[in-house]
Amino acid sequence: MALEEQVVEKLIEKGWHISFAESCTGGLCCGTLVNVTNASSVLDMSFVTYANEAKIKLLGVKADTILSNGVVSEEVAYEMAQGVAKVANSQVGVGITGVAGPGGGTERKPVGMVCFGFYIMGKVYTYTCQFGEIGRNQVRKSSVEFVFEKLLELM
Repeated sequence: MALEEQVVEKLIEKGWHISFAESCTGGLCCGTLVNVTNASSVLDMSFVTYANEAKIKLLGVKADTILSNGVVSEEVAYEMAQGVAKVANSQVGVGITGVAGPGGGTERKPVGMVCFGFYIMGKVYTYTCQFGEIGRNQVRKSSVEFVFEKLLELM
């Protein structure tokens, strides 16, 4: 059974809903979940918040958090996950922000760096992955795989 099928099954089992706040993945996590039969029983809404203004306006990410830590940070991913769960009234919220490339990287935040936030029933977990310069779409794909693996582990 595919990871996303296992996640949907686990969410149904628990009676929980999930929501995503995606930046560099551009809706790929939500789209992957929607590939699964019965996804409608665990998903009501998700957001692609590519611009900083969207993160602030739709998810409640604090402008100061972005200024202090940069948009690609665990702090922003934390607020994205928490914010999307609150807005969607879901028990599980996932926030993803990163540098997919090929440009946009810095020495401190290189291409392939992606930060994740997972809000699960009131608790938030954050992670950073360095996927490397493996190509824009592979960074996005690797991020989705990480999300579904981590969801299974945390739930």
